[in-house]
Amino acid sequence: MVGFHDGAGEPENADVGGGEVYPAGNFTIPVVAEDEHVTGGAVAEEVAGGQDEVGVDEYAGAVAGWGVDPYQRRQHSYDNAMSDSVSVLTYSGRLRRAQELCSRRGLAGLVLGPGEQLAYLTGLRFDTHERFSALVVPAVGEIRLVLPVVDRDVTPEERLGIKVKTWVDGSSPYDLVPTGRIGVGAELVASHVLRLMPGRELVSATEVLAELFVSKEKLELEELRRAGKAIDRVHAQVPQLLRPGRTEREVAADLSRLILEEHEKVDFVIVGSGPNGANPHHEFSDRILGLGDMVVVDIGGSLQSGYHSDCTRTYVVGGPGAVPRMYQVLYDAQAAAVRTVRPGVTAESVDAAAREVISAAGFGEFFIHRTGHGIGLSLHEEPFIVAGNTMELLPGMAFSVEPGIYIPGECGARIEDIVAVTEDGCELMNNRPRELL
Repeated sequence: MVGFHDGAGEPENADVGGGEVYPAGNFTIPVVAEDEHVTGGAVAEEVAGGQDEVGVDEYAGAVAGWGVDPYQRRQHSYDNAMSDSVSVLTYSGRLRRAQELCSRRGLAGLVLGPGEQLAYLTGLRFDTHERFSALVVPAVGEIRLVLPVVDRDVTPEERLGIKVKTWVDGSSPYDLVPTGRIGVGAELVASHVLRLMPGRELVSATEVLAELFVSKEKLELEELRRAGKAIDRVHAQVPQLLRPGRTEREVAADLSRLILEEHEKVDFVIVGSGPNGANPHHEFSDRILGLGDMVVVDIGGSLQSGYHSDCTRTYVVGGPGAVPRMYQVLYDAQAAAVRTVRPGVTAESVDAAAREVISAAGFGEFFIHRTGHGIGLSLHEEPFIVAGNTMELLPGMAFSVEPGIYIPGECGARIEDIVAVTEDGCELMNNRPRELL
């Protein structure tokens, strides 16, 4: 997806790895087939007054079709905190490795706010509010989940060796974070980061954690396969939605409904018709679809497990006539990039493979974004497929391959698949046709 974050086909007999082959167009695609109250100082033992300032019942609620209101989601998410498909042993291993990485990197510990990084290590999913909530992972010693005591009733039982520490308004929860050199998670908001600064050297935790999640485990890859199949089923229904006289907004509403039939929630919907397709960050508008319009459809959702789908195809309203040269170039460029994916190759080499094809055909100035991004519990993560990223690809890495060509004022085209690096090539998680439809 390029719309809220930052891939068309493949030539005959392209080699992208072993395993069972799946024909798509003229390209053979492999399918690998107690709550513990700390007393004194920073954290008090009892709730003063016991009132919750959040006001969940007064909140207006979610936008229809786009998921649950964040306060409601925070309230119930602890109940389904641990993924059914991932064992306690798996999460315990991840936490142990995180502590080992802290020691190796000279960190006193990590402090992670609610979000994908915390979920990866613990299976816990909840949304924060203005009060400090964080997972504290020291290099040595007790791992803590720090929460405001107003959330006491929705906290999970202690597990994974994690101690739940609660705090009350008027006290300082930051005293529960080690001093020294601390890795700060990407989801921790700036106001809390500023309060953590005294007595600590703060660095980004993302690079440390990337060593853990950049290569996906077996169960993670299976979730990405499920996500890929789910979004493929949505794309299969797109042609019947693209009728002359309909608006992008109407199509997007239908797509949101279809995504929710296959996913837990909608992540994004892009419907870019005609000149709107030339803007990679276009979402949708009231533009009316016309016969022959090229339409970029980039959609994605999240499964209940938290893993994301992300797939782009380009369509023509009423079906294609002659295939434009720009689209054939794009098709060949994506094929070249996919063929490049294998262990030992650098991320920037995959980007270069697509960019060279597009540039050689005279469209280089119209390819204006990176070729891809990693995906998992985060929609955007390493490896980023971009010039300058010398990270070597490893088995289990999963990312998008999504070159695009965008002609201002005229049209745009993009084709995107999620791929996973195998021992000798790659597996494609999306298998809808890549031809212009």
